Amino acid sequence: MTSTQTGKESAVSAAVEAWRKAMIAADKSALDKLTTAELSYGHSSGRVETKAEYIEALVSGKSSFSAIALDGQTINVVDKIAIVRHVFNATRRKEGDQVKLCNLTIWLQQQDQWKMLARQAAKL
Repeated sequence: MTSTQTGKESAVSAAVEAWRKAMIAADKSALDKLTTAELSYGHSSGRVETKAEYIEALVSGKSSFSAIALDGQTINVVDKIAIVRHVFNATRRKEGDQVKLCNLTIWLQQQDQWKMLARQAAKL
C-alpha cells in the first residue's frame, strides 16, 4: 500500500505516541480517551479483548510495560481511517523480558481526535 499524504499523518502519529505513553503509565483516563467504545484489541496469541478488558489488564498490572519503543512506523490515512504499522519493542514490567511484535492498528477520526478502533499483533 502506498502512503496517501493527507496532512493528517502528524495528528495520527501524535495519537499513537500518546497511546504508547499511556500504556507505560497505565493511565486509565488517557487509554479511555484514545480508544473507541468498539475497540477490538488482538494479541499475538490470538486472544482478543474488548476496550474494558484491555484497559483493565493494563491498569491492574496484569499486563504492564516499563518501556515501549515503536520502530519502523508507517501511517496511511484514507478519509477518517488511519492504518498504522510498526514493530512493538517492549519490556514487560513484571517479567522483565523483552517483547517484539509486529503491530497493525486502525485509528478512526472522531471529530478532531484520532482513536484506536482495532489492534492486531503478530510474533516476529
